[in-house]
Amino acid sequence: MLIEIDGIIVTDELFKSKFVCDLESCKGACCVDGDDGAPLLEDEIKIIEQFLPKIKPYMSQEGIEVVDRQGVYHTDEDGDFVTNLMSDEACAFVFYDERGIAKCAIEKAYREGDINWKKPISCELFPIRAKKYPSFTALNYEKIDICNPGCKLGEALQIPLYRFLKEPLVRAYGEDFYHSLEEVAKEIEEQNITND
Repeated sequence: MLIEIDGIIVTDELFKSKFVCDLESCKGACCVDGDDGAPLLEDEIKIIEQFLPKIKPYMSQEGIEVVDRQGVYHTDEDGDFVTNLMSDEACAFVFYDERGIAKCAIEKAYREGDINWKKPISCELFPIRAKKYPSFTALNYEKIDICNPGCKLGEALQIPLYRFLKEPLVRAYGEDFYHSLEEVAKEIEEQNITND
């Protein structure tokens, strides 16, 4: 079922599916696996380029070489901007912590207080993917195998996908939009109780 909120179309899977990232199990696979780099908005490219000197200290040597040689992004086959990749197809901004978990150098620079911007919104919203069309934006739940641990943890904790992603949803679309999501969630819950 599709629901329209202020020109944004959402699927009811945002409410019905349970999800909580389980980095210990997936090792940050979404930063490494995939069809291409992380989707970028045009203004995000400028932000990354501006902050690059402060991000580089947290990047791998290969990642630095990639952005020095190719820049921070390229255009994919759909004409969208995405981050450049390293030879193992990991995002150029990936580094690995002491537990072997893929982490984001941009977010690391943010958490260390070096920059005031967290990371591309597409990364923070994942596994929700936003697609802009001429008259609306669609938010879809991208179900992929690498996120199975997150699905299991979400089920165990009974946390809906939209609630787990509250912070990035508010960052992207505002508090009013998120409150509307909460209202829709209540309606769906009431319908389920009635149908039972």
